[in-house]
Amino acid sequence: MSVDTVSMTGWGRTAPTTALRFRPRTYEEAAIAVTGRGPRGVVARGLGRAHGDAAQNAGGSVIDMSALDRVHAIDPAAGTVVCDAGVSLHRLMEELLPLGRFVPVTPSTRFVTVGGAIGADVHGRNHPSAGSFTRHVRSLDLLTADGTVRTVLPGTDLFDATAGGLGLTGVILSATLALRPVDTSLMSVETERAVDLDAALAGLAATDDRLPYAAARIDLMARGKATGRAVLTRGEHAPLDALPARARQAPLEFRPARLPAAPAYVPEGLLGRTSAALLAELRFRGARAARARRLQRLSAFLHPLDALPGWNRLYGRGGFVQYRFAVGGGQEEALHRVVRRLSLRRCPAFHAVLQRFGEGGSGWLSFPVPGWTLSFGLPAGLPGLARLLDRLDDEVAAAGGRVCLAEDSRMRPETLAAMYPRLADFRALRAELDPDGAFRSDLSRRLAL
Repeated sequence: MSVDTVSMTGWGRTAPTTALRFRPRTYEEAAIAVTGRGPRGVVARGLGRAHGDAAQNAGGSVIDMSALDRVHAIDPAAGTVVCDAGVSLHRLMEELLPLGRFVPVTPSTRFVTVGGAIGADVHGRNHPSAGSFTRHVRSLDLLTADGTVRTVLPGTDLFDATAGGLGLTGVILSATLALRPVDTSLMSVETERAVDLDAALAGLAATDDRLPYAAARIDLMARGKATGRAVLTRGEHAPLDALPARARQAPLEFRPARLPAAPAYVPEGLLGRTSAALLAELRFRGARAARARRLQRLSAFLHPLDALPGWNRLYGRGGFVQYRFAVGGGQEEALHRVVRRLSLRRCPAFHAVLQRFGEGGSGWLSFPVPGWTLSFGLPAGLPGLARLLDRLDDEVAAAGGRVCLAEDSRMRPETLAAMYPRLADFRALRAELDPDGAFRSDLSRRLAL
């Protein structure tokens, strides 16, 4: 096991902190890192795609799980896989697609680990039908503060605290996942314009099981009658008979596109209001009013930003702040108020995405609630950003909504309890399971988790 001292940030590249990093290659080495922790505690870290500070631990220890990446068993007939927590969803897709299987839930990047997907209880574009990631976890092995390993099953308090628990109940070592069958590695995709936010909401609400993956790219620079205009995309896994004859020769081939990496240095202000408005205009005008189904690579549809390695560097040295919130059905007016506020400020959000949520999961700190979620990133140096996001927190909390903790880097602790009603249960279980506070992170200290 290698050990070094490094400065770390989340994917947003804000608020760097320094920690002792352990890189175990066995479960036994991971246990040594946990039991040998210092007074500042320890937290597990995957591929660093959490936007905020959930996988940082200033002055403490961080366990880099990326070397624990074994796929132990795949049962195509039963539709299950057993793998280490450090296995990435990208790796699973490489292994599973040739067998006609696919992960049932994937976020907007496939470069997250299985442990990270469980700890954040990630969701995808198909949430109304598939739920979030931990709905498909059949069991997991959890390394707890005393160095023992527990097999944790759905339906237990420990599972519900770990699902979306941001690594604060222990270190996930491995998991058994249920998979979904697919016939091809392509998606059948429909695209249409929505002239305003109401049209975008109606389009997403009309999505059914025929096209379970759906999202709307919102133009947060548009004003007036065009406020909230969007480009909607809906898709499903393409059946074999939808492929042209040549593509049927290798229907499950997985070849994600990859562009040159983003440059190491990007001038500050490059992603400002002018460029954001131009790109939003081009995106909206470039989309047809309605486009019939077409075939698209799975990676291009589900993970478009993965094609550009290091895209987070495009925001410059200051990085960016990601903000994702959810409000319940019947709270659409709160969503309108947030979008209007952002539009009036002409916030340069390059990748603002609106989605519909189905039923929430059992995780006590899981983010999804039935209704709507909007996600966007803004340059960290934007004047007045902190005050703006604090006001959005208040707006969301007043509507009974919540901010996504896995993407948060700045929320106030007093706002948290209003958003997560099972917070007291989470804290009580942690106090019982880990009375010495072995598992800590910058986020847990900031929000008093």
